[in-house]
Amino acid sequence: MHESLFLLSLISLIFLVAGMVKGITGMGLPTVAMSLLGMLMSPASAAALLVIPSFVTNVWQCFSGPAIGSLLRRLWPLIVTIVVGTLWGSSLLANTAPQLSGMALGIALLIYAGYALLAPALTIPPRLEPWLSPLIGLVTGIVTGITGVFVMPAVPYLQALNLDKDELVQALGLSFTVSTLALAGGLFMHDVFRLNQLGMSTLVILPSLLGMWLGQKIRVHISPRRFKQCLLLFLAVLGLQLIIRPFI
Repeated sequence: MHESLFLLSLISLIFLVAGMVKGITGMGLPTVAMSLLGMLMSPASAAALLVIPSFVTNVWQCFSGPAIGSLLRRLWPLIVTIVVGTLWGSSLLANTAPQLSGMALGIALLIYAGYALLAPALTIPPRLEPWLSPLIGLVTGIVTGITGVFVMPAVPYLQALNLDKDELVQALGLSFTVSTLALAGGLFMHDVFRLNQLGMSTLVILPSLLGMWLGQKIRVHISPRRFKQCLLLFLAVLGLQLIIRPFI
């Protein structure tokens, strides 16, 4: 009983922290939650826990502005291939040993943190979008399916499309929402996400939303850029820990 309450408290704290990160930076809830939950459970179980809070927070972000129609028309090849790649990749997440899927998650976190910290800002010419969008979507879907984290390479790609600030927030929300639904579908198909897990996944909405509210309050008092740098270093350390854990 005490162990169950401790685990529930720890999971709630993780989602509170992840929500704060999203409130401060506009993204990062699944990434932070997956990286921390990965120290308590298998990535497949962590991904199942993420379904409801990730869906709720990203739908809100997706419909936070008027550009959703134009973004759907522009980004539909990316969206379709994210679904295809995620459904295929989720079979690996469901059937791979937790140690190996944990290593894959660690590698994804390390690559994302390294890219975000070191890579220069890129710009994608509009003429390249028709063939680059489906390719980026497919790779993002496969990475999402394997690791439960849906930031690479979709996030840097969307950031390179010269969208204005509000459009970028909506585009990220759209990508994350579709990735969440596709991951839930893939995990359900492979019997990893079960209906009886909806209770726990729904329960952690509360600390997630509380964390987002706190993060938005904190954002006005700190530099989001400096906070993001510290967060990325933290994710890199966590990623490295997940990679070396099977060898310790």
